[in-house]
Amino acid sequence: MRKKTVLAAAFVAAAALTLSACGSSDDADKPFADVSVQAKTKAATVLDQPFTKPDLVLTDTHGKKYDLRERTKGKPTLIYFGYTNCPDVCPLIMSNIAIAKKSLPKADQDKLQVVFVTTDPERDTPSSLGSWLRAQDASFIGLTGDFPTIQAGARQIGIGIDPPKKEKDGTVVSMHGSQVIAFSPKTDKGYVLYSEDTTPDDYTKDLPKIIKGENP
Repeated sequence: MRKKTVLAAAFVAAAALTLSACGSSDDADKPFADVSVQAKTKAATVLDQPFTKPDLVLTDTHGKKYDLRERTKGKPTLIYFGYTNCPDVCPLIMSNIAIAKKSLPKADQDKLQVVFVTTDPERDTPSSLGSWLRAQDASFIGLTGDFPTIQAGARQIGIGIDPPKKEKDGTVVSMHGSQVIAFSPKTDKGYVLYSEDTTPDDYTKDLPKIIKGENP
């Protein structure tokens, strides 16, 4: 595999070109950390300098406090920022992950943590977020809270999001990056990035390695 090194800013800018219909963010073009890409497979982008897991304390779908770092420590974790009223890409990404997760042995399914952080907390209440995620996979973790906290957490891992805004036709659009970031159970660092184009087969191939803390 040919390896290449580029600045994270270049990656984030490129990713902005493939953001979902949910909306892109102006922040997505700005560098958040001096991270470089070590290698890219068909589906995964492996970072040479991984992200630190966001320091986020939010509310889960049961209305209880959820400390992201504490609760997912030492566990293989996928994190995605999106919103339940997204017309296409958010449900597609979560569905693709759900399909792949079901293909894993039961022990590995139990290890994998899939965390969906809403970018539209005003509408995504714990109850509504929980209902939406249960339709994907009952084990998925949904988090909501105040928008500034969520936005700051997203920026810690290079994802830009903007406050939801109402369009002329009355629809509310949440602008956000569409990357899924995988965190290692060995280091709790985010070392693999997936785009919205990642298929269920791609995840199915990579998840066993992600769960072991290996590069896909």
